[in-house]
Amino acid sequence: MISTLMTLPLTEAESEHIRNIPLPGEREKSMPALSLKPSPSLADAILGNEGNTLFRNALLVLAGSVLIAISAQIVFRLPISPVPITGQTFAVLIVGMALGPRLGALAAIAYLIEGIWFPVFAEARTWAHPFTLWTAGYLAGFVGAAYVTGWLAEQGWDRHPFSTAVAMVLGNIAIYIPGTLWLSYMYAVNTDFAGMALVGEVATKGFALFLIGDALKLVLAVLAFPMAWKWVSGRR
Repeated sequence: MISTLMTLPLTEAESEHIRNIPLPGEREKSMPALSLKPSPSLADAILGNEGNTLFRNALLVLAGSVLIAISAQIVFRLPISPVPITGQTFAVLIVGMALGPRLGALAAIAYLIEGIWFPVFAEARTWAHPFTLWTAGYLAGFVGAAYVTGWLAEQGWDRHPFSTAVAMVLGNIAIYIPGTLWLSYMYAVNTDFAGMALVGEVATKGFALFLIGDALKLVLAVLAFPMAWKWVSGRR
C-alpha cells in the first residue's frame, strides 16, 4: 500500500506547495541579502522611473529638503543640553530611505545649503546663529545618514520590519558619530570639561537624551515603510 501511495501522481497545486516549502534555515532569514543590483526606491515605485530627468530629480531633492526643514521646527529643547530634540533626524532618515542614496544625500546637502540664507534649522535658525555651531556635527551627519538608509533601501531593507529597524539604527549612528565628536570638541574648547568628565557630559547631553525619541521614530518607520511597499505591490 505504501508503494502504491508513493507512485500516485501529484496535482499541480500539490506540486506548487512542495516547491514553496522553505529549505532548512530559510525561515530564519529576517533580512534581505545585499545585492549589487539596486532595487527601485519607494519614490520610483510610486511615481514611476520613466523619464528620469534632471528636472524630476531636482523636484524630489527640493521636496526632501523642504520636508527636513519643516520637521526641524518640531522641536523640544531640554535646558541641560545645547542640542534640541527635533523631528528633522527622522525626516532625514526617511527621505534617504524613500529617495535612495544619491537623491537622499543631495536633499540633505540642499537643506544644509538653504541654512546659509533661510531659517530652516531648529527653532528657525540659520548657520549664523551661535547655537547652530554646537550642532554642526549632527547637521553634517545628515548627509551620510541619508546615504546609508537610502543605500540599504536599495538592497530591499525598507520592505521588512526588522531590516527597516536596523537601517534606521545604522542611519542614526551615522548622525551620532560626527555629532558627538564635534560636540566633544565644542565642550573641550568652551568649557572646563576634560577626560572622563567630558566623555560623560557628551554621552548624556549629546546621545542618551535622544534615545527615547529615536526609538519612537524607529517604530514609525517600521510601521510606515513595509506598509507602503505592500500598498505599492497591491497596485501592480
